[in-house]
Amino acid sequence: MEIILLLIYSFFVWLIFFKFKWLPWNFVSQIIVVSLPIFALTAMILILNVVAPSSSDVRVMNYVVQVVPRVTGRVIEVPVEPNRPVKKGDVLFRIDPVPYQQELSALEAKLPEMMAKLDSAQAYQRELNEQLKSARSTRDALSSRLALANKRQQQTAELAQTGAGSKFDQEQAQTEAASLRSELASTTAQMAQVQQKLSAQTREGQLSEIAQAHAAVEQLKAQIVQARWQLEQTTVYAPADGSVINLQLREGSYAASLPLTPVMSFVEKEQWVIAMFAQNELANVASGNEAEIALKTYPNRIIKCAVDSVVWASGTGQMPISGMVPPSGTQPPPLGRIAVRLRPTGRDADVFIAMGAQGQGAIYTEHGKLLHIIRKVILRVSSKLDWLVLKLH
Repeated sequence: MEIILLLIYSFFVWLIFFKFKWLPWNFVSQIIVVSLPIFALTAMILILNVVAPSSSDVRVMNYVVQVVPRVTGRVIEVPVEPNRPVKKGDVLFRIDPVPYQQELSALEAKLPEMMAKLDSAQAYQRELNEQLKSARSTRDALSSRLALANKRQQQTAELAQTGAGSKFDQEQAQTEAASLRSELASTTAQMAQVQQKLSAQTREGQLSEIAQAHAAVEQLKAQIVQARWQLEQTTVYAPADGSVINLQLREGSYAASLPLTPVMSFVEKEQWVIAMFAQNELANVASGNEAEIALKTYPNRIIKCAVDSVVWASGTGQMPISGMVPPSGTQPPPLGRIAVRLRPTGRDADVFIAMGAQGQGAIYTEHGKLLHIIRKVILRVSSKLDWLVLKLH
């Protein structure tokens, strides 16, 4: 663009000083003609870098998921193909489910037996509760009868002493009261025995038999849930839309659930277009500003974008976490650049961009809109140069 402007300027100089000779071509005019474009272009570029900043470092990044199986086993199927589009939920690979199915079946077979033990313990507890209830009823009835028998014994003793009653009635009342007291004692002992069985605990202080059976059933159910989950994890699905890169997993391979040994790398379709700028170039940049990028993978094509956000953070502002005092150093750290996230818009919103593609771009702020055309022309001329493949082989 600067060359084009200089050519236009040179054309007008030729017309004014040589073609029509409207002004004399002397030493003063020569100094003015030479210095004017230098100062003008310098001022224009400095202003342009503020109102329409450009970046020669535009990168395209994708999220990469390191696929690690949650269970361990031999791989029996890998239906996915490398470098092919994959939809979210598609099967990536399957691990032999037989060992996990056998474990689940064995646990499920134990469940009826454990449930039967629990039902038996609960039935025994219900029986003890009924016995305790019956013993309490009998005790209450005997207590009432004993109170009446004691009162009758006292009355017959008073009548026998005064001669108004017979000795036989007194002895009969005493015998009946003694019999009721014996029955009451027996019933009380029986009730205490039942209560002791209900509150019985083992020597180690563990729960009662029914609580142990219930705990065993719940533990077995938890093991069944875990085994069923492990069986489901033998099939690994795509976490998102994307593709598998550098697929080396094959049938017969052994997949281990170790975080440090992923079996494949899954590249998601979601992308980040990042443009790096100097720290003093972003004073007027705001979310929603118009932007354009030109990537090497698309020579002579301008991709329309919008500013999504400015990443107001740089690695030079982070101190290392340690027990040591951060060293100050003898030299100042280099100025860290600020990243700006761009999002393709319009007809370019769904354009395919290769992961790792690089290029250049520019942001058009709300200031100096008359100068934006210069930046757009510069970007378009530069994108045409991407057609050149500069190598001799």
